[in-house]
Amino acid sequence: MFAVVLLLGAVSNAVAADRYAVIVSGASGGEAYEQKYTTWRTSFATTLREKFGYQPDHVSVLGETPSDGTLKSTRENVQRVFGDLRRRMTKDDQLLVLLIGHGTTVDGEEAKFNLVGPDLSASEWTDMVKPIPGRLVFVNATSASFPFLRKLAARGRVVLTATDSSAQQFETVFPEFFVGAFGDPAADVDKNGRVSVWEAFNYASAGVKQFYDQKGQLPTERPLLDDTGAGIGREAQAPGTDGAVARITYLEPDAALALPADSNLALLVQRQADLQSQLEELKARKESTPADQYEIELEKLLVDLARVSIQIRAKS
Repeated sequence: MFAVVLLLGAVSNAVAADRYAVIVSGASGGEAYEQKYTTWRTSFATTLREKFGYQPDHVSVLGETPSDGTLKSTRENVQRVFGDLRRRMTKDDQLLVLLIGHGTTVDGEEAKFNLVGPDLSASEWTDMVKPIPGRLVFVNATSASFPFLRKLAARGRVVLTATDSSAQQFETVFPEFFVGAFGDPAADVDKNGRVSVWEAFNYASAGVKQFYDQKGQLPTERPLLDDTGAGIGREAQAPGTDGAVARITYLEPDAALALPADSNLALLVQRQADLQSQLEELKARKESTPADQYEIELEKLLVDLARVSIQIRAKS
């Protein structure tokens, strides 16, 4: 194994894949709520487009009141947006979904996100995202969002909910702090110049706690994050294996990979970067992966990387 690692040498960063986002604020139930949801929604869309450089047609925005660049947040429009994403995205791309508004649940097992008109249940959201290739970051920042975590959790996904129980059906403040994390340098705990999804989750969780502490109230929301696929999740300060993948997942696009002019060599460099990305993700999942399985996957990736590195050197 050591010999294989020596063969790798310096490996480039992962290939810069396309980033997509769907931001939905649903039925507000009142003017005050609508203003608040609109502020969060537009602020986040602006961050993605202007700060992170998302292409305009890669950010789909839906709100209660349609306007320039904002579709009405109806069931049909949401389904249309996801149908389009299924055709456009590739396995190397990443999709962020952020739901802002009200959520409801009747039996505690199934929950709905309130749209304008007929709602969509957690099961229906799960069905919509299932065919979409690439990594999914799904953030349900609403009340009664916990059932979404159980339904949507899967390997390769990062799922956040504002609540850890179906009984938490009060208005949430989590979205304010989650959106704010990407504009506050304090959220960048490791000081690498970027805010990971895990850092944003930690920042928002701390903001929620401080909000209720200052009011002298018991919190009516406890955010959870799941990235192991277990559908259980963990709070930011609680022990657990969830969080490893979220720590290496960023909404900000990766730097573009410089490719050589030779097309065959360029393919090898892209392959090398893709394998390195898979290696970093595997390392992130080490604690939640059975030891035997981890060693098998690690050895395969290292051998593949060594072979590609040798081919690159031969052509350089």
